[in-house]
Amino acid sequence: MIPVYKIISVLLEYPSKELATSWDDIKQVILEQNDLAAEDKQRLTEFSDWASPLSLTMLQTEYVNTFDLTAENSLYLTYHLFDEQDRDRGPALIQLSELYKSTGFEIGDGELPDYLPLIMEFVSTMDDMNSALSFLQQTAQATDIIASNLEKHESPYAPLVRLVERHGHLTDIAA
Repeated sequence: MIPVYKIISVLLEYPSKELATSWDDIKQVILEQNDLAAEDKQRLTEFSDWASPLSLTMLQTEYVNTFDLTAENSLYLTYHLFDEQDRDRGPALIQLSELYKSTGFEIGDGELPDYLPLIMEFVSTMDDMNSALSFLQQTAQATDIIASNLEKHESPYAPLVRLVERHGHLTDIAA
């Protein structure tokens, strides 16, 4: 398991009561990631420092305004790669679902397989960093678009998505 990707998954999910009561634990896990670049630790820590003092309701409102009410910030990767009516989007979603099934990874009810927090959770279950980076390479184009859109809005979520995008450009753990 690759803990940093699980952390990113949790931070990009719709904020839950569990998240609101876990900030100290999350910060501790971030600090314990010895293989994580200092820049990545800083991005995760800065996000946690921004989010942790907010009430759950305020954090949920920020999330909804950022991702649910602003289509260009959608966390569904195929939204950014295909036109809404593009016939290639469906097969891409099916292919991703089949990949999850082939590895024993289960998708929650009603969730689309291209949802970035779900993808990060899947990547966190991989046994080695090189496999994770190889998989993330396939998300780099969409995550770059999302990160750029979030940066235009000066969203505190932008550095999290940019971190994912940057990892999609790494070729191995020595990079």
